[in-house]
Amino acid sequence: MALNPEALRQVIEDQLQLSRRLKAQVAELENRAHAPVAVVGTAMRLPGGITTPQAYRDFLYAADPDNRALSTIPEDRTGLRDVYHPERGTEGRSYVDRAGFLDDIASFDASFFGISQREAEMMDPQQRMLLEVSWEALERAGIAPRRQDRLPVGVFVGIMASEYGRRFVSDGDLSRIDPYFTTSSGHCFVAGRVSYALGLSGPALSVDTACSSSLVAVHQAIRALRGGECEIALAGGSNLVLGSELMVSLCQGEALSPGGRSRTFLADADGYGRGEGIGMVALMRLDDALAQGRPVHAVLRGSAVNHDGASSGFTVPSGPAQQEVIRAALADARVAPADVGYIEAHGTGTALGDPIEVGALDSVIGTGAGPRDAPVALGSVKSRIGHLEAAAGIAGLLKLVALLGEDTVPAGVEPGDGKLNSLIPWDRISLTVPDRRVAWPTALPVAGISAFGLSGTNAHAVVAAHRPAPAPRVPVPDRHPELLTLSAKDPRALAALVEQVRTRLAGLGDDAVASFCHTLRAGRVHFGHRIAVTGTGAAALADALAAQRTAPAAPFADRAALIVGSDGGAVEEALAALVRHFPGLRSAAEGDGTREAGVRLRAVLTALGVRTSLVPADDDGRPGPVARLRVAGEALPLVTGDPGNAPALLIDALAALYRGGADLRLAALAAPGAEFGDAPTYPFQRKRFWIDEPTGARAETVGAPSPHAAPPRDAAEIGSYLADELAAVLKADGRLAPDVPFCEVGGDSFTAMLLTKSVEQRYGVELPTLDCPVEMPVGDLLVHLGTQVRTAMGWDE
Repeated sequence: MALNPEALRQVIEDQLQLSRRLKAQVAELENRAHAPVAVVGTAMRLPGGITTPQAYRDFLYAADPDNRALSTIPEDRTGLRDVYHPERGTEGRSYVDRAGFLDDIASFDASFFGISQREAEMMDPQQRMLLEVSWEALERAGIAPRRQDRLPVGVFVGIMASEYGRRFVSDGDLSRIDPYFTTSSGHCFVAGRVSYALGLSGPALSVDTACSSSLVAVHQAIRALRGGECEIALAGGSNLVLGSELMVSLCQGEALSPGGRSRTFLADADGYGRGEGIGMVALMRLDDALAQGRPVHAVLRGSAVNHDGASSGFTVPSGPAQQEVIRAALADARVAPADVGYIEAHGTGTALGDPIEVGALDSVIGTGAGPRDAPVALGSVKSRIGHLEAAAGIAGLLKLVALLGEDTVPAGVEPGDGKLNSLIPWDRISLTVPDRRVAWPTALPVAGISAFGLSGTNAHAVVAAHRPAPAPRVPVPDRHPELLTLSAKDPRALAALVEQVRTRLAGLGDDAVASFCHTLRAGRVHFGHRIAVTGTGAAALADALAAQRTAPAAPFADRAALIVGSDGGAVEEALAALVRHFPGLRSAAEGDGTREAGVRLRAVLTALGVRTSLVPADDDGRPGPVARLRVAGEALPLVTGDPGNAPALLIDALAALYRGGADLRLAALAAPGAEFGDAPTYPFQRKRFWIDEPTGARAETVGAPSPHAAPPRDAAEIGSYLADELAAVLKADGRLAPDVPFCEVGGDSFTAMLLTKSVEQRYGVELPTLDCPVEMPVGDLLVHLGTQVRTAMGWDE
């Protein structure tokens, strides 16, 4: 049967269209599988007092040859000090008394995270510091982790040792263990703690692959972002040097350098020097970060993870496996080996490990990549701050983020370091270790970073600078008014934040004010202690801030009345002025073109989080605002006879509402061209939480405990007793405010159980399980428990 030519043509065209659609879908899936990931925020606690990105950058580029962050064992690490003996090979002893120690690991702002003093004392300091650096990394990205929002953020943390908890059991006395021992020490709770405290809904994974842990965590975060498991990821690692057991074991195997320093690539390399630190990066898919105006500090182009497999020894590095993981990371990144100009090497500084690593690198990106204009530069931050073990990968990645923002590479060895390792044929390879600051070896800065775990798990990542084409400058209207908002959980923190912001404003150009204020408004969580000021430039805002530091909060009602007069033309002009200054309000201000101006003005306020009811004005002929807010008896003008003043009037009204505690959403107030940028992070108000290691035999209880007096019976006396008992259970400094939610003072199911148990022992009764929402105010909880006591004792009959 003959085919109809037209029908055949249609079949062919349909198949071609289907083929094109399928190819487009395949290409889209491929691109998503290799999607670049942006580093949008960073935070750290590193040896040498390094706590900010700028401090780390300054440290890395410092010309001082002795600028190394190494120190002797701190006084409060008694276990490490006790096992030290300078003679190598001494049984049961460590010959190392120097490492990259952090300045302070005991101090923590427990109340900020709603953690009781009792729990904070038990908690591994790694958990405490990870909470702080996670918060800071999100703030530097302009992301406000309001707990109730359950942001789709994943948490991926590399951790190898959790030694703090050993001090509660090391002498065989288990009486110091309480319910918080488990959640304060277990690896699985490290990532989970961050997600719980910040209210994050993405995956939460703790990763332990020894020295490659944190770079493997970054790899997992990249995969989760590409796979749509989360929209934002926190990835990093933690390491503290607390326990004597691991230190002794490493010394007995002579893995550590007697001098405590990793002499990476050097002829006299004699083992690695230990270090401790915490680091975190906030990551987003690059397209999402750019669309949201996030800061992009560097771009993770690809990563890979593998294992040595059946190598020459369980803890011996494998050159072939290292080559494989580097090639896999380059393929994932879609980057040619010749495009890589710098490698942040694993570089522990051992006679065995360094030549194997350099040989693998040269085979892939050195001579293996073909002719080069300049050799690949090598470096390893371990030689400056120590080998941070589980946090080594994140320390190296944070270094790359700092370097990729520059046009140069810092020295990898210092003039006084001596000769390079002679087992590495430096004259026959395309790799070099610069002894001074040099230009970046490739046109577009692209770098690789390696981390090899003692477990045999290897990781490599490819990182590139973000150099977008210059965007046309969006002009900001003349006399543009800005609203600057600051808040904290207590007055001391707010005062500290005010001083930081005033200092920053003093050095800020007026062209950067819009992004600075936008970051503080939309990129921060807003707490109860608040300040809000308005102005048209950095100097005006600084002056206003100085004048308002002790200003009392204005009263605020839940709902305001929006009173609009009959001059619709003035309101229309005001709405147009608002759109010019705040383009994010366009949709609300313009609507669908059919609603009257007063309704659209109300929509603008609603978009900013202001709850209003629209009330027509009584036009009695008296002069006054065309539109105003009435809240708690106060009138806040919004539109006057000069509609051009509407932007300034709006932010003045918002400042008053903000100071009064209104729950505003201020992202739409961004000026034209404003993006999230650098601004001071929260000034944590820390206290020392530390349990010393046991030094002697356990204390024996002598005699019987003193009997309690008769338990209180009067309802008021019961309430007073319960308030004191709750404070004792939480180890609080005094009685707790009755109107504060139970969870904000560190209350949880464990606290409720301990409190109930204590009360049962005092009264000699069995009480029902104290089942109450953690958001319940403390006063209500104590009344509830007091009622249970009286009922159990039969006193309410």
